[in-house]
Amino acid sequence: MLQFTALERVTLPDGPTHLAIGMFDGVHRGHQSVVQLAVAAARRDAGCAGVLTFCPHPSVILRQESPTRLVFDAETKRKLLSGLGIRFFVEHPFTPEFAATSAHEFVALLQRFVPGLKAVYVGENFRFGRGREGDIALLKSAAEAAGFAVVTAPRLQHSGAPISSSRLRDLLAQGALEEANELLGFSYFSKGIVAAGRRLGRELGFPTLNLPWQPGLMPRFGVYAVRAIGRDGRSYAGVANYGVRPTVDADPAAPLLEVHVLEETALTYGDEVTVQWLRFLRAEQKFATVDALRAQIASDRQAALAALSTLSPREIPMSA
Repeated sequence: MLQFTALERVTLPDGPTHLAIGMFDGVHRGHQSVVQLAVAAARRDAGCAGVLTFCPHPSVILRQESPTRLVFDAETKRKLLSGLGIRFFVEHPFTPEFAATSAHEFVALLQRFVPGLKAVYVGENFRFGRGREGDIALLKSAAEAAGFAVVTAPRLQHSGAPISSSRLRDLLAQGALEEANELLGFSYFSKGIVAAGRRLGRELGFPTLNLPWQPGLMPRFGVYAVRAIGRDGRSYAGVANYGVRPTVDADPAAPLLEVHVLEETALTYGDEVTVQWLRFLRAEQKFATVDALRAQIASDRQAALAALSTLSPREIPMSA
């Protein structure tokens, strides 16, 4: 897949170009539907499908006091989008200067820098240009004059409400993993390299894989039923704790993800592990004694086994 750091750097093979545009934070089912329209159209006319997105998130520039917390980092987003079949990926810098670009100037940039642009694909609530002045009607009018088409993907619904990034972020913050995974269309996941810890889990009789992980948007602190996947693709049932470990760590430097694998595994220090988060089991809490914590972990283990017997992880559409 071709990758470009700005619109002015785009160089593509000859032929019709189909471009999906958006932030695509989370790459949820609504985002996937936009990208899939571009990919399907490109396949029909032997063209090239790609994505235009922006970094950092506009809120970092426009709302510095409260920037949006992102579900996935830029690299993970790129890999998820490439797994949908695109052939190129443009991550244009969102600077104060770019934020001042008018809607008509933005369309002119697309026409100038994207060779063979045949159509752009956006969600029905897409806004663009200085102060979000541009809407779908303006985009279609300007695009027609520039010689390319605009295709809008209808907003998808789930359980009577629109699928959106803000809804997804709220669900993850609440620990509502099963509904969040419905919006994603795949299992929410994190990646980390197993690091040496303080061996507290081993002392309690429940050894864990310590996975340092600093997401933009932190899921709810607590205990989860998960599956842990090694580089070889083998998947293991597990129970994870994400949080600050209030019973045993009085002054945590940062939240920690710890996974206790519920079956025999060779995963060890230095291994990269993908964790699929499947069900929230309980909130993190402080116990009066270590023995009380040990008893609760034993109970969490059984709860995770019961949950995992009824849950099937959803495949992650990931590309290297």
